Amino acid sequence: MKKITLICAALFIAVAFVVSCSDNQPANNNTSATDNSTPPPAKVETVLPDTSTPAGTAVYQRTCIVCHQPDGTGMEGAYPPLAKSDYLMKDKFRAIHQVLTGSSREIVVNGKKYNGAMPKQVLKDAEVAQVLNYVYHSWGNNGPLVSSADVKAVRDTMPK
Repeated sequence: MKKITLICAALFIAVAFVVSCSDNQPANNNTSATDNSTPPPAKVETVLPDTSTPAGTAVYQRTCIVCHQPDGTGMEGAYPPLAKSDYLMKDKFRAIHQVLTGSSREIVVNGKKYNGAMPKQVLKDAEVAQVLNYVYHSWGNNGPLVSSADVKAVRDTMPK
């Protein structure tokens, strides 16, 4: 089991490295070409809980899919399911914190133990909100809405 966990972790880190080195980052469409001012917070914070939005799907595909699988079922004993997860649904701020800081401790999801390490994700606040909204509204989940402001609030509590 440890060998599978290490292989998955190594594969995940390799994929994350390749993606982070890519120049194919989506353009920021929050401002127009003629408006150089900072967009109002409402525009930055608004993330619709629509699983068909490409942004949340894309973030999930490049950062989460290797371990949590395309259908959100995870990997028995190592990586917990995100689909119909009691752990995930219990506290959105804990979920945000876990995405930002990673985790190496054992957790219990739907009555089963999982001990796979999750590396911290280097994502912008909007990307964290988008991916969590994707997860919270996929695979039969009916979770809360996560905003960029929620992510910033959690990030602001973390040591610098």
